[in-house]
Amino acid sequence: MSIKKQFVILGLGRFGQSVAKTLSENGAEVLAVDKDLEVVQNVAEYVTHAVAADIADEIDLRNLGLGNFDVAVIATGNHLEASVLATLQAKEMGVPYVIAKAPDENHKKILKKIGADRVVLPEGEMGFHIANKLMYGNFFELTEISKDVSIAELTPKKEWVGKPISESDIRAKYGLNIIAIRKENTIIASPKPSYTIEEKDILIVLGENKNIQKFLNKKG
Repeated sequence: MSIKKQFVILGLGRFGQSVAKTLSENGAEVLAVDKDLEVVQNVAEYVTHAVAADIADEIDLRNLGLGNFDVAVIATGNHLEASVLATLQAKEMGVPYVIAKAPDENHKKILKKIGADRVVLPEGEMGFHIANKLMYGNFFELTEISKDVSIAELTPKKEWVGKPISESDIRAKYGLNIIAIRKENTIIASPKPSYTIEEKDILIVLGENKNIQKFLNKKG
């Protein structure tokens, strides 16, 4: 997905702020919205625009001009009425892709039924993960080990294809360790340095989130 596309984040809890910050750090245009003025002011320093508005209020939502955005992230999953209204308004106003947060499976089913293109359970998919899924087609999966460290699935750089792992710069340049390689339905655990990387390989790497981000920025 092009970083020139416009994103609106509705709800700025921990999840919403994480999505907004990651998108912004990667050059996306982001409108961040929450009814808490203090939160809006804190987020304003790193997003394109930040607005104090009640996303449970239909008039406030319409005044945001949601139809001008390519992607809407409904990040207020703990409030069913607000998330349902925001999702409905985003779809009715023509947002092409709406991704909504849900706290549980029942909430997820409701949001899917009213038109959300994707519903996520943040306990399994953190904001850093979701933002990168929106930004990069070469970013497949991520599992957070801790607040700062994750296991991610990445596609290899073109210059690595046909060369052994030992000749790639993934560890020296990006601080990432290849712990396995996925080849269709086969997993090669702890591949040897002499393993030759193939174009369709998926590299399963372990590293700090900031280093995963560094790799994605170079590839994107």
